[in-house]
Amino acid sequence: MSLYRCSSLQFQFTSTNSNSPRFQLRHHPPPPPILPWRRPGGSRRILKLRASPRLPCSSAMAIDDGPTSPPSSLQDQEIMLHSRAFWVGKDTIAWNMDVGDGSCCLYGSKDASLSAVNGKIGGYDVKIKLEPSKERLPKHVIEKFPHIHDYKSFQIPPGLDVNSLLKYQLAVAALSSGEECTSITGLQLPGVLDELFSYDGPLGATFSSDSVSLHLWAPTAQKVSVLIYGEPEGGDPLEVVQLEESNGVWSAEGPLTWEGCYYVYEVYVYHPSTLQITKCIANDPYARGLSADGRRTLFVNVTSEALKPESWDHLVDEKPDLLSFSDISIYELHVRDFSASDDTVPSEFRGGYLAFTCPDSAGMLHLKKLSHAGITHVHLLPTYHFAGVDDDKRKWQTILRCLNHFHLTRMNNRLASHLSRMQMGITGVVWGVPKGSYASNPNGSLRIFEFRKMVQALNRIGVRVVLDVVYNHLHANGPYDENSVLDKIVPGYYIRRNLDGFIEHSTCANNTASEHYMVERLIIDDLLHWATNYKVDGFRFDLMGHIMKRTMVKARSMLQNLVKENDGVEGSSIYIYGEGWNFGEVAGNGRGVNASQFNISGTGIGSFNDRIRDAVLGGSPFGPVLQQGFATGLLVEPNDHDHGSKSTMEHMLAVSKDHIQVGMAANLKDYVLTNHEGHEVKGCEVSTHDGVPVAYASSPIETVNYVSAHDNETLFDIVSLKTPVNISLDARCRTNHLATSIIALSQGIPFFHAGDEILRSKSLDRDSYNSGDWFNRLDFSYNSNNWGVGLPPREKNERNWPLMKIRLADPGYKPQQNHILAALDNFCSLIRIRYSSPLFRLHTANAIQERVRFHNTGSSSIPGVIVMSLEDGHNGVPGLMQLDPIYSYIVVLINACPTDVTFTSPSLRGKDLQLHPVQVDSSDHVVNESAYDSTLGSFRIPSRTTSVFVERRAT
Repeated sequence: MSLYRCSSLQFQFTSTNSNSPRFQLRHHPPPPPILPWRRPGGSRRILKLRASPRLPCSSAMAIDDGPTSPPSSLQDQEIMLHSRAFWVGKDTIAWNMDVGDGSCCLYGSKDASLSAVNGKIGGYDVKIKLEPSKERLPKHVIEKFPHIHDYKSFQIPPGLDVNSLLKYQLAVAALSSGEECTSITGLQLPGVLDELFSYDGPLGATFSSDSVSLHLWAPTAQKVSVLIYGEPEGGDPLEVVQLEESNGVWSAEGPLTWEGCYYVYEVYVYHPSTLQITKCIANDPYARGLSADGRRTLFVNVTSEALKPESWDHLVDEKPDLLSFSDISIYELHVRDFSASDDTVPSEFRGGYLAFTCPDSAGMLHLKKLSHAGITHVHLLPTYHFAGVDDDKRKWQTILRCLNHFHLTRMNNRLASHLSRMQMGITGVVWGVPKGSYASNPNGSLRIFEFRKMVQALNRIGVRVVLDVVYNHLHANGPYDENSVLDKIVPGYYIRRNLDGFIEHSTCANNTASEHYMVERLIIDDLLHWATNYKVDGFRFDLMGHIMKRTMVKARSMLQNLVKENDGVEGSSIYIYGEGWNFGEVAGNGRGVNASQFNISGTGIGSFNDRIRDAVLGGSPFGPVLQQGFATGLLVEPNDHDHGSKSTMEHMLAVSKDHIQVGMAANLKDYVLTNHEGHEVKGCEVSTHDGVPVAYASSPIETVNYVSAHDNETLFDIVSLKTPVNISLDARCRTNHLATSIIALSQGIPFFHAGDEILRSKSLDRDSYNSGDWFNRLDFSYNSNNWGVGLPPREKNERNWPLMKIRLADPGYKPQQNHILAALDNFCSLIRIRYSSPLFRLHTANAIQERVRFHNTGSSSIPGVIVMSLEDGHNGVPGLMQLDPIYSYIVVLINACPTDVTFTSPSLRGKDLQLHPVQVDSSDHVVNESAYDSTLGSFRIPSRTTSVFVERRAT
């Protein structure tokens, strides 16, 4: 999941997660549904608004201006807080209710006065008898709402003014033959709203030569006004304008003098969480500017010349070349981490967008080094407006540096207790606006200009920019939370709800429902906005599996169709990828065909390959932390964890190697290889421990290979936990490098977490999204990797503190500058090797099948060793087409063993193979000990080393 963070120790917010497909991690317990009243102690009493005389709406509407004491009429039944019926189309309601010889009726109250007392329903303006249907729900309804496929269908009589009725408090009731209410529930409305009010016209604030227009989609609202302010906070509105409605869209027009002012919407709407017509104050969902902390929406014209850096409109011509998505390599980076601790950046720029505009800073020089080696994309963790991080830097708290006064080499119980107390305090709202905390001034439009400067600066050093987008959930819901936006405007529509009508929280909180038309539209419009107005080069989707496949395919198609002449960008070079985890209410296509790893195959959209991660490192992020994998010593150098018998470990290592080899072949489902048993199998026939196929991709660009990301421990930290405590620091550093080499030399898209290349540590923190600068420090002076700065925060780490204390207190675990520089040189060497030959970046599944082969396979293979060859053709010779003008054959040998290994293969005899010139020239003297004997087809590979041999073409 995605990372939001600043330097504070206290901020809390909900959008976090874990890079795992089969485990659900909640960093906070899901918020309960907002209820109008709870008894002391938390037990729930269900209220019903009492019936009221029929009075004009203007005088008797049950208006809720905020939380109040409960009304006097209470019932023991949970009547209206549930919404167990679904209004799925103009003339159809679905309800899992058998009325027998009774009847079913729809009730509506314009002023939200419905009540049910002693079997009698009161307070309604409208009562409509529904006709049970013997037919199943229509096919298109079942496709959209598969979770209610077996519900009964009730028909609405023709001629009903449905559009007006949808603004009422609504309920359906089952009545006995004697007209007594036996069951009553509220309704979920997205189906009928989509059928009647789907809209493709303008939304948000649009500017013309002489006016500003506002458009807000709010079909269930009874009244909407806009409050216009001259200041970002405080004061009375300068103007209040009532919007007019046309088919669910509310609009108003005003003068150009509104530009630079701020506004909020005042929406009167029935809200199912209050059971009242509620006054909601909300930002514009299509906001393009905000005041600090998103208190108000800014009237801003993002196309204004004043907001464009010099030559901004010509940036498309300065973008680094990208011939194919197969050429992409990704470096994941947090905006604040990049410069918060960099003394070479002016203090006022540190931690913000403008730090990327300092060409001679340590951080920018580091990025240039990576770019020159071949890294093509910088993936920026969330940079849009999110809650929980104060935009006003004056309010930030900074960590006490007293940890510097302690020496972890002398850690004892007293110190451990002190550190534990120290860290106890260390504990998406509007998508279309850059985050204000990264700007010089969070008020006004400066954040827009500075974000563009950042994109421009990164493009000019040779890297494209990926934006991390979190469309799968919202920070808040309900009518009162200041960070709630969408649920104030069309309550119950944007957020996915369960069969009882309560909000789904499987992502972590407030799951969005992209199966609903206007949610999908908001996502696609937002992507278009970032692509054209900020010239972003790619998008990484947090928990992509919670978004519908249809939405993702539409998004990709929209982006691919952008052209320079009309849009100022080349959409064909915009790459999208995400987390295709399949869990929660969407698992198994529970809410429609979702964008899971398996479903997304064939779309050209990338998904993270957790299989190769787990096989390389061992276990999973939620298994035993000491469980070892291919690179961390499984079988060949076991730690103290009980992995079972020797034969069990042999089997585990052999299976892990199969998983890695499938991953190195881009995790292609139809790629054929020889498995550890000696059988030829397809990638999809290799299974994980729970029987799930390892491979799912149809194209190499659909696989994003990685071993570390912002979620969970850094690569160096997890290596330090899993490898035996008695091995040397040099051995750990080589293990870090070996794990990285597997990713760097695989087919597909390689993905690296910032700092992997410099042994970055977060002092074993497994979830540092909220741990502040202290644990997230990046040091581009290469003096420290941030190991051993204290025990990481309690919440996600306390269980492993005993393991951590031993390691953090041992000075032998802490790399010195020479280790860090060696790691950086090794990383850059790997990237240069990847880009030295197109054979490492094949474009099609067929090309990979023809050219990529694995040796050292079958039951007699050497444990802990992977051997992969890449073959090219020769011009003028039948067979494979020639792709590489320099090398005709490449052999990659990966030795994870603690000893040197000799590998011999008859198929590799008689070749003119030499160690890759990049490795010959590298500072790694160990790899230079690698050797090849042509007469035997034999290779000698040093311990914990990846060696690359190449055969040059005859000149």
